[in-house]
Amino acid sequence: MDRLTYELEYAAQGFASVAGVDEVGRGPLAGPVVCAAVIMPLEESLAIKGVDDSKKLSPKKREALAEQIKKVARAYAVSEVDERIIDEINILQATRLGMKRAVESLGITADMVLTDGTMTLDIALPQRSIIKGDALVYSIGAASILAKVYRDALMREYAALYPEYGFETNVGYGTKEHIEAIKEVGICPIHRRTFVKNFWDGRVRTSPANILKSTGTAF
Repeated sequence: MDRLTYELEYAAQGFASVAGVDEVGRGPLAGPVVCAAVIMPLEESLAIKGVDDSKKLSPKKREALAEQIKKVARAYAVSEVDERIIDEINILQATRLGMKRAVESLGITADMVLTDGTMTLDIALPQRSIIKGDALVYSIGAASILAKVYRDALMREYAALYPEYGFETNVGYGTKEHIEAIKEVGICPIHRRTFVKNFWDGRVRTSPANILKSTGTAF
């Protein structure tokens, strides 16, 4: 992507702290939706090469970029919204909530917020949604990387608690093996019940997974 094009455009209009916001995990059957907000520095000398839509990057590359982003970002925050809230208010509203929480958890107050896709947030700040923003906007791409690395690591932790479902590889998405496991042993506490109702027989596999859960975490 052309680094900082959008951020510099808004800086020229007087917006000094432009936050990029993105999410990971809207589609999986299990686990939270994770949202990140990032305010990156505007100096070209601090721009990180290789920032892009996280889906286009290998896990190794994403993890390396995430460490660089955390080192140079002016501010960043990550927020989880868990399966209980997703089931209660639906995934779209849960994603909006997670993005709002991430923006509000930034250590620096943003004066402009750029989101991926067509998402509109309930915030008292100027905002703009950009189709394919994670591939076009530097700070949104950075946010997508932080959210993806965070969520993948979380799902590896859940895989240790619930080995039947293959979370270490499918990260909660509805692969054939994952669906077959649900049919065989039932769901676990991190499954989204509204996402599995068409093939779930009502059984729940319980374990102490709640020790890992934390909605609205910022780090």
